[in-house]
Amino acid sequence: MTGVQTCALPIYGGLVTEIKDVDYELVAKSDVLQLYVRDHGKPVDVSKATAKITLLAGADKQEVELKPTGDKLEAKGSFKVTPGTKVVAQVNLASKAATARFVLK
Repeated sequence: MTGVQTCALPIYGGLVTEIKDVDYELVAKSDVLQLYVRDHGKPVDVSKATAKITLLAGADKQEVELKPTGDKLEAKGSFKVTPGTKVVAQVNLASKAATARFVLK
C-alpha cells in the first residue's frame, strides 16, 4: 500500500497523523499543547522522549519544547493556535525519530 495514508480517529479531540504505523495526535489550545503517540492503537511510552513543536501562523513562528507528562508530551504557556496555523512536531522516541505535520482547523 504505497502512497496510501490511513488516518486513525482522534481519542483526545485533536488532529491525528500517521507515520510508519505510529499515530500522532495533537491537541492544541491557547494555553497547552499536547502530543499523544500510539503504535497500532496502543499508547507509546514517552517517558524518555523529546519533542519540539514549531507553530507557523502567517509571519509568526513559535518553537516550543514538549516534556513527557504521564502518557503524553506537553507544554504549557501561551500559543497562537488559530485556524490555518501549520504545526510541525519533531519527535524522538528511544530509537525512532519522526516529523509529524498538522494544519489546525
